[in-house]
Amino acid sequence: MSAGIARGRLAEERKAWRKNHPHGFVAKPETLPDGSVNLMVWHCSIPGKTGTDWEGGCYPVTIHFSEDYPSKPPKCKFPQGFFHPNVYPSGTVCLSILNEDSGWRPAITVKQILVGIQDLLDQPNPADPAQTEGYHLFIQKKLLLFFFSVLFQAEQQQQTRTRSSSSLELRAAAVATVDFKFPIAAAAVANSNSSRGIDFKSPVAK
Repeated sequence: MSAGIARGRLAEERKAWRKNHPHGFVAKPETLPDGSVNLMVWHCSIPGKTGTDWEGGCYPVTIHFSEDYPSKPPKCKFPQGFFHPNVYPSGTVCLSILNEDSGWRPAITVKQILVGIQDLLDQPNPADPAQTEGYHLFIQKKLLLFFFSVLFQAEQQQQTRTRSSSSLELRAAAVATVDFKFPIAAAAVANSNSSRGIDFKSPVAK
């Protein structure tokens, strides 16, 4: 009975996708060697958002549905080794709406899943890291952006107060305004998987 429910729902998803889907996205069930269609596996492609580092690329994702769908979420996978803070080394996507214990709801559609993954590409979730290297790089990038943002704002404030200060003096004043406790603590996290309570998911289990 559950298998019939899953395939019936996926047949409806396929019709809905053909009728209306986001520009640039591709999603279609797997075609088997004998020419039949396997509704339980979908091959998809997600375009990178305009104005982001991902723009111009099309990123392949495979969606694996179980016989318990839609009661249980599907598993979405990029190619193995895909580099992103919220993608396991195996390629499995770590996303709240795909988590059976938190964000998954049976009403969530294939379209919503793929758009959610597109959003995740440029907006990683640092609270739910799935791979060590991707997470560390993301944190370091955030620290650099934070530091240079504070530095720029402080220089602008100093320039407003006085036009006669030298560039060196301006930079010294700017650096003095930065609270280095936050960057140092975050850097410590980036150098230790177990410190600060960061819970990296096991790539073996996923």
